[in-house]
Amino acid sequence: MAGVLLDMDGTLLDTEVIYLSSTMAAMNSLGYPDAMEICHAMIGIPGPECEAMLLSRYGPQFSISGFNREFVIHRDRLLEQGLPLKPGASELIDALADAQIPRAVVTSSSRKTAERHLTLAGIRSRIEMVVTRDDVSRGKPAPDLYLLAAERLSLAPQSCLAIEDSTPGISAAHAAGIAAIMVPDILQPTADTRQMCAAVLPDLMAVLALLRTQGFLPGRVLQAD
Repeated sequence: MAGVLLDMDGTLLDTEVIYLSSTMAAMNSLGYPDAMEICHAMIGIPGPECEAMLLSRYGPQFSISGFNREFVIHRDRLLEQGLPLKPGASELIDALADAQIPRAVVTSSSRKTAERHLTLAGIRSRIEMVVTRDDVSRGKPAPDLYLLAAERLSLAPQSCLAIEDSTPGISAAHAAGIAAIMVPDILQPTADTRQMCAAVLPDLMAVLALLRTQGFLPGRVLQAD
């Protein structure tokens, strides 16, 4: 394991629940109360692709500008309450830094959003590199983001490990030839998604314990009595 590539939303930051709640609120505001299925389908998908999905589902009369306006209103209201890290995020980042393992955040968010949210969460200074949807022509589930992150770290994709929470992210890492660990957030993996994973674990503390057990990271592994 020469480098670790970390998804942001739902993996490091506990933002997916905020995004899902804001998406549902926006859809309700526009008069689409039965939108849970498409809201779940948009998890882990870049914004422009989500807009295309909404237009495909509801037709050209769907107001993208109205949706985005309502989404931002609800999102910013929730973010005022703070931007929490997922359990184990800080410990994993510190362990990777202490072991001098190159690391990058690989996110479907825009550069502006990624920089803002990582800073609000207090971990931007501990991340070597951030690769966003603004850096590539195709977002997840295409492999472009992961291939670019490995290239910028001067690493072969096959020597990297990806950590993801969603099927689009796992698909992107798999297509790039990168082994991936999934830590599911809102949605559990399907059987097909599980086949693309090196492991499916409950949280980032379990990821850290696995990396120590396998000898990729130094440190004591706590044993249950």
